[in-house]
Amino acid sequence: MLPIIFRFTFTTVWAQVLLFVLLGGLVGYITFNGWRTAVGEKDPKTGARRPVTKQDRMWRAAYYGASGLALAGVGLWYALPSGSFLGVGGKGEGFPLHTYGVLLASGFIAAVTVAGRLAQDEWRKLEWVGGQWVDTEGPRKREQVMDMAFWVLVGGILGSRLLFVMVNWRDYAKDWTQVFSLGGGLVFYGGLIGASVAAWLFARSHHIDFLRLADVCIPTVSLGQCLGRLGCFGAGCCWGDVAPAGAASAVHFPGPGLARDLLGHLGGGSSLAYSSQAEDVRYVVEATGQVLHEAAPGAVRISDWVLQHGHTLGVYPTQLFESLGQMVLFGGLLYARRHRRFHGHIFALWLMAYAVLRSTVELFRGDVERGTLHGLLQSLGASGLAESVPLEAWYNVSTSQFISLCMFTFGAVLLYQKGRKGGDEAASGLGPTPSAA
Repeated sequence: MLPIIFRFTFTTVWAQVLLFVLLGGLVGYITFNGWRTAVGEKDPKTGARRPVTKQDRMWRAAYYGASGLALAGVGLWYALPSGSFLGVGGKGEGFPLHTYGVLLASGFIAAVTVAGRLAQDEWRKLEWVGGQWVDTEGPRKREQVMDMAFWVLVGGILGSRLLFVMVNWRDYAKDWTQVFSLGGGLVFYGGLIGASVAAWLFARSHHIDFLRLADVCIPTVSLGQCLGRLGCFGAGCCWGDVAPAGAASAVHFPGPGLARDLLGHLGGGSSLAYSSQAEDVRYVVEATGQVLHEAAPGAVRISDWVLQHGHTLGVYPTQLFESLGQMVLFGGLLYARRHRRFHGHIFALWLMAYAVLRSTVELFRGDVERGTLHGLLQSLGASGLAESVPLEAWYNVSTSQFISLCMFTFGAVLLYQKGRKGGDEAASGLGPTPSAA
């Protein structure tokens, strides 16, 4: 694994000058985009927008520019050493290029790009204009999907953070200000719910059939997750349960003395799996991978073992399991689009298929931080009931497994109800045909 690809530092004068130039160019680009994308005000009577004026452009450019300056100021404070940023203390962290962030961003960009292309094909409408056939609707829908991507991103981040805080609410109850900490975690299912709400609101405001839009976009979620889970593997999060010693599929995540960047330099940090196991007071029988709450013959304390070896025990690479499953799901749904019978068909299939995939992968997960029934009972003060649901018990379902069950049920109901009416929609025409409007 590779938690940090490279860390950009700005300890020299020339490096700091370069940083100011780059951030200045970024602020300028953001300001220009505000000027370029300005729109006129709406007429309260007709709802039509009047032509954009120079004042409209200036106000929008100023708003974008101020936002860019604020972001640049935060970036400078975070990256520059103490005293070098306007004479005040900085964090001196530089700009670490995290594998997780790079792959997560790559997954999002890939998903949005493919979704835009699928939307253009879905809503293609050919008309005879100027002596040639021109697609008058597809490009517009593609641009709408691109616009929606921003709100989906915001909704996904807020939803994933909110669910993480809800799962770990006892930790945040001690200091609620940590809710806004940049070091907090994210939960995929929370992001999916938040992104879905944002997409639904966008579709409603733009008079787009949400289920049809979902059929177009939902396969690309699996494409994004395929790359995103590789980022999880790079960061050492979402790790699997302890595997028997010598298991061919087992992987070890490094501690701070072993984790290096792309150039072989020590990264100064450790994988999240190592940090968790270094504080795990349970016991493990290394030969079988069995985790125990009490000392037993042949068992060692997990924290003692990982601190002695500098890396985690061998665990299942659940990140790679899900990444592979998501790629198969992406390809399968693209093929299934050719045989749709109604709007929402692909969406329902994805809900059910991903629920099965995620629930299966969860059986091999070992990170108790993700939230389980045992942890929920403890957080509610029901310690007696929590003891009857051991962490390692098969019936100690995780938060994600519970959501998967609900999601599968919703997908099955949608498939049944819409399937009964599918004949009418099929007769009206589905899919990326030239006449589809």
